Amino acid sequence: MLSPLAYGLAVVLSLFVAFIGARFLLVPQAAAAGYGVPARPDGDPAYLTVKGLKDVTFGLLGLALIAFTTADAVAWFMLIVALVPLGDTLIVLRNGGTKAVAFGIHFATAAVVLLNAALLFAL
Repeated sequence: MLSPLAYGLAVVLSLFVAFIGARFLLVPQAAAAGYGVPARPDGDPAYLTVKGLKDVTFGLLGLALIAFTTADAVAWFMLIVALVPLGDTLIVLRNGGTKAVAFGIHFATAAVVLLNAALLFAL
């Protein structure tokens, strides 16, 4: 019972991160606004592309680990990758974003990723 839940959540989280990355690659200004810190229209779009590429890579890496390794390997990945939404929380707070976005999106995401890591470690 725990295994389908843990792996299912890991797949959903990995797909979600890949989707966010694709959004940053395809519609960077809108994605940045959704992130909680809108990009300047005259800013350097390379930074948004970097974020998009990083997120797509993390999402695909998560899916590859799910497909080809053990629950412990996926759990360690989730534990480490939880640093990203925790860092995003601080980035939003330090750059004029709202607390609602920082905690309601980024910190909540970190909590779900850490919960998933715990579930995977329990397998």
